Order: sequence, then C-alpha cells, then structure tokens
Amino acid sequence: MAGVEPGQRHLNGPQTTGREYRNLSEPVHGMRCDRDVSVGMRDGIGLLADVHRPVSDGRFPALIAASPYPRQIQDLGAPMGFIEAGASDFWVPRGYVHVIANLRGTGGSGGTFGFFDAQERRDLHDLVEWAADQPWCDGNVGMIGISYFAMAQLEAAVERPAHLRAIFPVAATTDLYEAAMHHGLFSSSFVTPFLAMVGLTSARSDRFWRSRLINAVRAVLRTAPLHKKFATMNGESSVTLLHAALKLHHDPHPWDDLWRAMAVEHPLRDAWWDERNLVPLLDRVEVPTYLGCDWQNVPLHLPSTFPAMRALTGAPVVRVAMLGEFGLTWPWESLHIEALAWFDHWLKDHDTGILDGPPIRYWMPGANEWRTSHTWPPEGTGRREWSLRASGELGDDQGSPGERSLLVLGAGLGRSRSSPADPPAQLTWTSEPLTEALDAVGDFELELHATATATDTAWIITLQDVAPDDSSVDVTAGWLRASLCRTDSHADSAGSPQLPCREAENVVPGAVTTYRIPLVTNARRFATGHRIRLVVTSDDQDHDTPAIMGFRHAPVGTSSRNTVRSSSKLVLSVAGQADRRTPEAGVSA
Repeated sequence: MAGVEPGQRHLNGPQTTGREYRNLSEPVHGMRCDRDVSVGMRDGIGLLADVHRPVSDGRFPALIAASPYPRQIQDLGAPMGFIEAGASDFWVPRGYVHVIANLRGTGGSGGTFGFFDAQERRDLHDLVEWAADQPWCDGNVGMIGISYFAMAQLEAAVERPAHLRAIFPVAATTDLYEAAMHHGLFSSSFVTPFLAMVGLTSARSDRFWRSRLINAVRAVLRTAPLHKKFATMNGESSVTLLHAALKLHHDPHPWDDLWRAMAVEHPLRDAWWDERNLVPLLDRVEVPTYLGCDWQNVPLHLPSTFPAMRALTGAPVVRVAMLGEFGLTWPWESLHIEALAWFDHWLKDHDTGILDGPPIRYWMPGANEWRTSHTWPPEGTGRREWSLRASGELGDDQGSPGERSLLVLGAGLGRSRSSPADPPAQLTWTSEPLTEALDAVGDFELELHATATATDTAWIITLQDVAPDDSSVDVTAGWLRASLCRTDSHADSAGSPQLPCREAENVVPGAVTTYRIPLVTNARRFATGHRIRLVVTSDDQDHDTPAIMGFRHAPVGTSSRNTVRSSSKLVLSVAGQADRRTPEAGVSA
C-alpha cells in the first residue's frame, strides 16, 4: 500500500497544504481489480473501466477517475503526463473503490472521442450513476485525478448526477479555447503532440497494455530510488516525451480531425469552442469542490483556476490549494492526504479538519511559506505600475519619451540568417535592484502602446525574477494575437481585461494601438536585491526566447517591425502596498 508512513510505498510530492488532519481512514483493506468492466451509456455505447476495490464484500464510497488515457497503466509509475488518476494502492486500502474509466472512443470504449464536448458530459453523468448502483458502492460517489481527469470531474458536476457528493479537480481546464489558443495564438508544441499521443495510445490493445513487457517496466519504475527521482520532473520534460508520439503512426480519425478543427478551422471563438467551454455552466455545480494548481502551470491549467472559483456560485463549499514548484508531477501522487481529508469528510462523514481556516491556501514562492486568504486577489493588495522606458528599464515613470523596436520575420524570405542591421527578435525591460522585498500576488497585466508594420502580429510576454547573479526564473506569461485585441466593455471581478476573441480586426500599419494583455494569475516574492524583468517577443519558436514549461506557439506568419512606446505599463497586484500608479502620459496616433 502507498502512503507517507514507514513501510508504505512512498508517495511523491507535497501531501497537504501545510497542515495536519484528524480522523483519517486507516489502510486496513486488501485490494482486488475487476478489469475491462463495460459501463452502458444512455445511447447504448459502452465505456470500459477497471474497478479497483477492497477485498471485503462490504460497500464503500467510489472515487471515479475518467480520461482518454490508458486506464490499464495508471499504476505504471512512469513520469508521463497521462499517469494522473491517482494511486489506487493509496485509496483502496483506506476503504474506497477506485474506478478508472476510459472516455468514449479511447482505450477500447465505444463511440468517437469528442474532446470535452457535450456528449462527454452526458457520459460522465451516466458513469457516476452507474457506480452508485453497483453492489460494491454505498451510494456515495466522488471524483479524482488531475489534468484531463480534473476536467472530467467538472464536466460531470455540471450535469448534476444525483449520487455525486464531492469532487477534487486540481489542475483543471474549464475553457478549451483558453488552453489551446492563448488569445488567438495556437499552443502548437503541446496540442499537436497531445492529440497524436492520445490517438497512438488509444489504438493499442488491452493485451498490449497488460503484457509482460509493461509489467516488467512497471516493476522497474516503481523501485524506490528511481521513483523518488520523478518527484522533480518538470513540465518541459513532459512536452519532450509527448513529442516522441509525433514520430509514430496513429489513426487520423478523429485525432487529426480534432487537430485541424483547433489549429486551422476555428481560429476565433465560435460554436465549436462554446460547446467546450464549461465556465458558463459552472453555476450548475451543486457539490463541494476542491480546486487547485501549481504556479508553474501557466500555459495550460492555471488560467482556469480562479475564473472557475468565481464561477462556482452554486457549490456549497469551494476550497483552493495553490502549489509551488514540483507540486504536481507524474505519476500524480501529490495531495493525496489532503484529498483523503476532503473525501473522508464528504463521503464518510469524518471530522477531519479539512474545512478549518480560510478557503484559499497558497504557497508563496520566494518567501517559501504557506499563506491563506478569504479572497482572490488576497486582502490588502494594491496596484503597482512600472513604465517600459526607452532605455530598457522598468521605471516608476516613463522618463524621456521614446520607443524600442523588435523584428519578426515570416517564412520563405530567402535569408539564411539575421543581419546585424536588424532590430532584435525580442526586447527586455529590467527594474533596478529592489531595496525591499516585493510580494506580487494576484492578477497582472501589460498595457502596451505599440505599432506594427503588418496587419497582424503576435505579442508574447514573459515576466521574470532576476537574481543578483543575473540568473532568472520565469514567473508568468501572457499572449495576444494583435488582430484580436478588442476587449469586453466590462473587466472581470478582479479588474482584468476580458478578451472575447470572437472577431478579428486588422491592425492598421503604423498606427499606435493600445493592447491590454492579461498575464496569468500568479504569486512570487521578488527578494531584496532582485530585479523584475519583462520580456516581449512576437515569435517564440526560437529556443532563445523564454517559454514556460516548453510550451510554444505557431507563428502568425507575418513579417513586421513592432515598436513599443515608453508610455506602456506593467501592472502588478502587490501585497501590503497601497496603489502606486505611474504618471499618466499621452498616447498619440
């Protein structure tokens, strides 16, 4: 059995949000598995599931983990981004049934995979109700797992199955457009290999996944010394592993059809994307919901975390846990004690202490401590602004008005290399060393006043923490396709601009345009002596440009000289400080 006590298979990652719990279920049960169980859907299609349950003949709460990833290898122990259902050998000994199911069209399940569509939501409702009706279930059902498994939990919850009692959707995406398109910029280095990988694994037979070879690999990967090393596998490693799938054959249907829909056929928000956006439906969720993410998950799941929290207006209880570096690695085993306290409370009626204290608990990188808050952004934060000076400094004002330019080139220009006469491919602005620590926490934004010589271009922004030795850490990022810069007339509840991305409007070459580019919510202590750096580029395919977790974008394809004016502003939410705004400066066309 797995856990954190001596003699147990050790779980990787942080197990709680820095506190202790009481009355937790003890690991007293043996484990057995019913393989390839067929679960009938309302339209007659059957999903396949593996049911891991206690040896006892009693009835137990069920925890469902559903995704397009192979259910047969969720206990493989591999550091891969699709081993995310949680540790069966943790849950079953503690008196839970762990149901790991394959979504429609994957892993031998019938039908066609629709990628976060309405049919998937209906299937998940039926899966919950099926589990509640089984002789091994006491009628109480929860859901578990990160990433796609977390997305599936919210998909089920908006359908309101009668027996769903609580969910734990850590690292979820609630809006597929936001995760795949980044305000009009296709997240190609992730989406392309992701769909290829799902297509490849779905084509493999049950016999392959349960073969002697896979069993031998499992035995090696679960050895304690090797398993421990996986606790510090980062997101970039996951992208590298995904790219291996591109070299192998997979059936083009529906995987290449879905890729084409995302990358080519639906560049703007439309009905195709609206079907795959849960945010307008989250007010239907009526069960306790435990959200969370790690601060490094900037290009994928982190953007959904706090919008989901705000949208869950019907949930009786919402809790949030934000983790630091390596808080979520593969195979997913972190926060299992935290989740046990959650499910023991809601599914077994134990007084565990999970509801004690403020609802938001977050790790503060740089300060390296747990903090709590009743709201997001936390109480007592102020707005701090820096100007993007023509000198390359981040300053309290713009200084002498001026501008700086970068060059982005499309393909097919016949050049073998750049010229020394060219403007740089990226620009940086760096503050003076801080005279006191600064805690940036909450929602950030870049107000960019800029011109372009093309009718469309990209803005790709990275915020960095620069140490005295000039080493840097990427903190967060923001993206925008210039032709999609129109914002809604109303900002969200945190004051951040909303980019609907439903209409494209050509940039007027040479005209000054104001771009309000939201940076993904984050938290970071910039220590005394450190500097704040902003990196701006229009094409991140070059590996000399920063890309958090290795996620890069398909280029817009235009050649353009992009010029940033010194009236542009970086805006951070800062704890413990009153609003501090830069002097207003006129922006002329």
